Amino acid sequence: MTMKPYIPNDDPKIISDMLREIGVQSIEDLYRDIPEEMILERNLNLPPAETEDAVQRLMEEKLGSNLIHGELKIFLGGGTWIHHVPSAVSHLIGRGEFLTSYTPYQPEISQGLLQVLFEYQSLICELTDMEVANCSMYDWGTAAAEAVLMASRVKDRFKILVAGNVSPRRLEIMRTYTEPVNILIEKIPLDAETGGIDINKLGEALDEEVGAFYMENPSYLGSIEDKVEEICDMVHGVGGLYVVGVDPVSLGVIKPPGEYGADIVVGEGQPLGNRSNFGGPLLGIFGSRGDMKVVRQMPGRIVGMTLSQEGDKKAYSMILQTREQHIRRERATSNICTNQALTAAATAIYLSLLGKRGLRNLAEGLAYRAHYAAHRLRYEAALPAPPYEYPYFREVLIEIPEEMPVRSLLAEGLERGYILGEPVESQFPEYKNSFLASFSDLHTKQDIDGFVDLIKELAEGRTQ
Repeated sequence: MTMKPYIPNDDPKIISDMLREIGVQSIEDLYRDIPEEMILERNLNLPPAETEDAVQRLMEEKLGSNLIHGELKIFLGGGTWIHHVPSAVSHLIGRGEFLTSYTPYQPEISQGLLQVLFEYQSLICELTDMEVANCSMYDWGTAAAEAVLMASRVKDRFKILVAGNVSPRRLEIMRTYTEPVNILIEKIPLDAETGGIDINKLGEALDEEVGAFYMENPSYLGSIEDKVEEICDMVHGVGGLYVVGVDPVSLGVIKPPGEYGADIVVGEGQPLGNRSNFGGPLLGIFGSRGDMKVVRQMPGRIVGMTLSQEGDKKAYSMILQTREQHIRRERATSNICTNQALTAAATAIYLSLLGKRGLRNLAEGLAYRAHYAAHRLRYEAALPAPPYEYPYFREVLIEIPEEMPVRSLLAEGLERGYILGEPVESQFPEYKNSFLASFSDLHTKQDIDGFVDLIKELAEGRTQ
């Protein structure tokens, strides 16, 4: 038998035995769900092998085309945000026990990491007013998807209602997760005038087949929902679970979901001590109330605090391990088989450095920046910013005159060194020729004035 040292089971007989055991004729049969037109029938078009230094020069050349905040003025948000990260965060998570950590299966040698994750969970519970939190999901999208799967299991119902002003990307992830298990997702229209949920449409859709209602507050469009308690009563009135997604920074100034009756809270932890990193890695926040029927269906890992065998010291260990690696697959609550321990550690460090007052100051600063920009756009350029009535946080939806197509405005802004935001009309036809801008603690007054002045110049130039 000949085997390659780094490729196990490379012997033809072993491969044949494995294929026979799982009931297929060939390796190609494993890919039969992939449409034939998607299968590449040739070798990859790659250049010949190069020396290490040549490859390094090539990669540096390609990476040199990327532009970052500082080289561009970035006002793009919608789920991943630029933020200041204190140097202490990067320094501490660079320690070997955090940077190279994996699953702490042996608690006796992993007490440091386990305590950090326990502290992270405690901070998330305090932030969201939930009673239990896990040690993280991949990102907000997977957390939201796992939340509606969890709600379906808890309630044994297979219809989920979703607010019409949630992130389109997160909605797609939810559909990807729910379609294979025959869970129906029904979208509730937004109220374009308020920017919130159409309460009447929600009332019409709620019935005893609904397992949960998912909304985001603030919404993807920045609006802060004004009827959160009323929505809670409506959802609980038909026996469903109330699932709320949050930008955690906003909780420095607005009421946490636990205070208005949420059963499950999810969100994106990236702005809490993690850089945007061209889109990842991210950090999915996941918490719930303490009802054990709910908690036992929670995906991922939970770290608990106990006492050492001698009973004289605090000790930490993973508990309620209901993922498929640890129990029979048919009884598992999730196939999430890892977590974002490093980014969760960064968030725990960041929040402990910030403190309650620091988080409030950060949130107020973002709100001030967004409202300052919107005020100037409304009163100096007569632009609807935002074109809805509800209060808003961080994100500002800006409507541009039809004479200036929004994609042209964004393209011209990029040529001038600004990423002004993201167009939304294709996903939200209620807001024609509009784009979503986001404001950060890295934006100075000079940056925001430049942002507003550029939009005024480009928009007015087309309308004169």
